[in-house]
Amino acid sequence: MCGVGFAHDAFSTIDTMARTIPFARTAAAARARRNKTLLLPMPRTEADRICLQVHIALDAMRRGTGTASAAQTLCQAMILTGLLAEAGYGEATFEQMRNAEDVISAAFDRGQDSGVWSLDEQGFQQFAVIVSTYDRQLHRAPLAAVADASDRLERFRGGESFEQVARKRA
Repeated sequence: MCGVGFAHDAFSTIDTMARTIPFARTAAAARARRNKTLLLPMPRTEADRICLQVHIALDAMRRGTGTASAAQTLCQAMILTGLLAEAGYGEATFEQMRNAEDVISAAFDRGQDSGVWSLDEQGFQQFAVIVSTYDRQLHRAPLAAVADASDRLERFRGGESFEQVARKRA
């Protein structure tokens, strides 16, 4: 009888082991998974998709076939690059961002006046550096930093100054 009881216990143990281990479905467990995700870079396919859009916008502006949307895409990438660099991910100087702002402002003025949305060779070179930096940032910076920079950009677009946004963070 002892052998049969042992065999029954062994099969019960094997049956239990074959079942999947249930993960905790509590709010705390979900929060922990979310927090871990925010420490990792964004998924490569998503970063590639975003970067491709920015590279396409830069190419269109270089060829003189850009649109207001392409110019806006470059402007947003420029701002996010600066914000991510400020947070310690990548390098961008204040002077570099200020010059790029002048370049994209001129492109907006030219585009609205003449309908030609473009960057000259010097402007293209400046934005090529920014777009390359942005590309690296999206592939390496933690998702939390990218989300924070995006949130700051949205608040800025909503009318808050970067100084107001910075005060709220402090």
